[in-house]
Amino acid sequence: MGHGSSGAHTAPPAPQAPRAGVRERFDQLVREVVKFGAVGGAGVLVNLLVFNFVRQVTDLPVVRASIIATIVAIAFNYVGFRYFTYRDRDKSGRTREMSLFMLFSAIGLVIENGVLYTATYGFGWDSPLQSNIFKFLGIGIGTLFRFWSYRSWVFRALPAREPVTRAETFLEHEHPTAVRTAEAPPVVRH
Repeated sequence: MGHGSSGAHTAPPAPQAPRAGVRERFDQLVREVVKFGAVGGAGVLVNLLVFNFVRQVTDLPVVRASIIATIVAIAFNYVGFRYFTYRDRDKSGRTREMSLFMLFSAIGLVIENGVLYTATYGFGWDSPLQSNIFKFLGIGIGTLFRFWSYRSWVFRALPAREPVTRAETFLEHEHPTAVRTAEAPPVVRH
């Protein structure tokens, strides 16, 4: 115990928990958003390129062409998310992961194409430029939903590990006899 300015005994200060926890989580979220954005941005390009290609080479209605493009982009994005954005996430339940990915992607598809459908058939905005604008707007709204659902339900984080504060603590749990022998050499008497 230490002495205070009055000479009275004071308790030593309690060890403080590291403040880096919030900062680390924030930094991790920023990295995740950047990776999600990179994959998603490439997916948007795929989506718009396929959409315009299908519109040019077929006579499909605008929303059907958009649905085809969205499905191609979903497949592209799954590969990017699984092997780039969320490669460090739990990989044990691939069937569950794929099922949830498809479910939330289908909801995102409805959101994305619902915007385009409303603009096209509700307001009559169906020129190529208007279709691309509302397709892009639908992608944006659908992306917000997808980001939340993918990170919350599909690509779940692995459980956090407790940090090892001292090597001895780690060794005590893993190899109790190794710590005892490493702490003090045996006394040899002659």
